[in-house]
Amino acid sequence: MRRAEELRSEITEWRELEARATGLAEMAELAAAEPDAGASMAADLERDLAGLQSDWTRMEGRLLLSEPFDERSAIVAVHAGAGGTESQDWAEMLLRMYLRWAERQRYRTEILEATEGEEAGLKSVTFQVDGRWAYGRMKSERGVHRLVRISPFDSQSRRHTSFALVEIMPEVPADAEIEIDERDLRIDTYRSSGAGGQHVNKTDSAVRITHLPTKIVVAVQNERSQHQNRERAMAVLRAKLIERQEEEREAELLRLRGKHVEAGWGNQIRSYVLQPYTMVKDLRTGVETANPAAVLDGDLDAFIDGYLRSRIGEDAAETA
Repeated sequence: MRRAEELRSEITEWRELEARATGLAEMAELAAAEPDAGASMAADLERDLAGLQSDWTRMEGRLLLSEPFDERSAIVAVHAGAGGTESQDWAEMLLRMYLRWAERQRYRTEILEATEGEEAGLKSVTFQVDGRWAYGRMKSERGVHRLVRISPFDSQSRRHTSFALVEIMPEVPADAEIEIDERDLRIDTYRSSGAGGQHVNKTDSAVRITHLPTKIVVAVQNERSQHQNRERAMAVLRAKLIERQEEEREAELLRLRGKHVEAGWGNQIRSYVLQPYTMVKDLRTGVETANPAAVLDGDLDAFIDGYLRSRIGEDAAETA
């Protein structure tokens, strides 16, 4: 029933878009037939056309999302790279960027776990982005992000380069087709840290789960009870295991295609340069902008759409 309602809503949106396009075409014909009236209608036509093109691009973008988990919510993890405070501050900047992007998309967000840096920023943070197509849109952000700027932490105002790793995982239901043997889990409880309710620092409510075969570690501490944190941690673990399966599948495809990709810090997907010039460039697609302030404020759609379109092009080339 939920899926049927989603499809009905999507069909309605396409029909409304078609009706707007038809109406705009009729207005344009009227303006062309009556030059005097056309001059006064020009501004309205341009405004309506711009709105139609914007909504068309948004709807067209959904057609690029056809992989199994694209419709699901996303679980995002950001990890500071080498570089201490610099990279930890960069990780916090990325967190803010994604939260602002999610706000623009009207997605709900919730921070599941965060480890603060010693002086500033975050060593790591895991959060959930809840909404339809969240994973499909955000999966393009998976990889290493590189920042070049004059360091606010350097007394000599020297330029520094910082790295952070972003992981994007689909949220999967408890009955997803993935088996987790309880014997493969080590579950530790400990006292939560940081701001919270009256119980947060008084009981061992935080939960850390280690999946022994893969060495994947998940920690959740934001809920009030140990039971709630355990459920959340298991959900994140399932997502990580699903993502690991997808990565292994993609790695095998890359091997069969004859391509070799070195999984290292030098493999950044995007560079953000704040000094000596301003630019953000996606190294996979070539999409770039000279306005990094807008990007860091959540304006990511051009990069996301560029990535999705490039994937469609790659698939078409391989099929041919």
